[in-house]
Amino acid sequence: MSTATETHDRTDGPAAPARTSDGPRPLRWWPAGVLLLLVVAPFSAVPVPGVLDGPLGSAGSLQLLATCLLFGALATGYDLLLGRTGLLSFGHALYFAAGSYATNTFLLEAGLPFALAAVLGLLFGIALALVLGSVSLRVTGIGFSMVTLAFAQAGSILVSRDPGGVTGGEEGRAAPADLLPSWLVGIDHTANLYWIALAYLVLTLAVVTWAVRSPTGRVWEGIKENERRVEVLGLRPYGFKLTAFVVAGGLAALGGIVHLLLTGGSTPRTTTSDFTLSLLVMVVLGGSGTRWGPMAGGILYTWADHRLGDLAGSGAVADLPAVLRVPLSQPLFLLGVLFVAVVHLLPGGLARLPGRLGAVPHRKETGAL
Repeated sequence: MSTATETHDRTDGPAAPARTSDGPRPLRWWPAGVLLLLVVAPFSAVPVPGVLDGPLGSAGSLQLLATCLLFGALATGYDLLLGRTGLLSFGHALYFAAGSYATNTFLLEAGLPFALAAVLGLLFGIALALVLGSVSLRVTGIGFSMVTLAFAQAGSILVSRDPGGVTGGEEGRAAPADLLPSWLVGIDHTANLYWIALAYLVLTLAVVTWAVRSPTGRVWEGIKENERRVEVLGLRPYGFKLTAFVVAGGLAALGGIVHLLLTGGSTPRTTTSDFTLSLLVMVVLGGSGTRWGPMAGGILYTWADHRLGDLAGSGAVADLPAVLRVPLSQPLFLLGVLFVAVVHLLPGGLARLPGRLGAVPHRKETGAL
């Protein structure tokens, strides 16, 4: 009798707080809900005031959404180095630019069909990541970061000065509309570009998730925590780090090809270390080393970069006193304030927000008890 009573007490007593974990369970379905919204976006005419300039399915809105999705995917791929393997690379933009410029060059100089040019551009980006990664990873820590920065600076100089006459120099180079598929050219086909950006995001998430959950991904985690311990176990960290470097570089090169389609050309801005620093901010903003954080950070940063620029040039800001008008008219100032606010209020990035929201009811219930 006493045993049954004790069992009953243990079941109803200590187990009761565990039920609070059911609170945030519906949040587990949010990725499917978001994906469904993204899928139906081109077919919707719902206005989103303050977020988008026009209806959800308008060409301008889809262009902005596609750009946000692109950089959300790019930040996710970059986090494969930073958050998963602990490699701080300042040259990731180089592989993004390699995919764009190589594909554009194969189109313009060789006159190849877009599909073949894109495949060759992707292979070029992967090969470049393999070669430069094999050199950069010979050193560790800050030395690795400096070597990647040096490669990025060299690539940026080559592109901007255009010694071979194929990059267009500081003006960049427009993609040849007559060599692109007709269903990818023109405002009327913006929805198709949006689908490509969405497909790139889904593919990147799938590749990163699969890689992180694989045996190699577990070694990456060990390298991030303690590389020396991995060596003691008889594994060679160099090969595993090079694998992460090449996979991340390949995903970046693919993103460069998508960017070429979205913007209609290749621009030298994508070769600079500032571009990689933007990726770093995106990852930190969203939450480094998390599944959804880098994607959320990339989307939010890109959206804010576009929308805050419009706000800075608006009449509402122009009518403010100089002490407010001057800082608020600078988009970088507004982005900086947003970044500091998120980092301060949400340590760990946006990825921690669902957990914090789920913890609020638990705290209230605990206080009531």
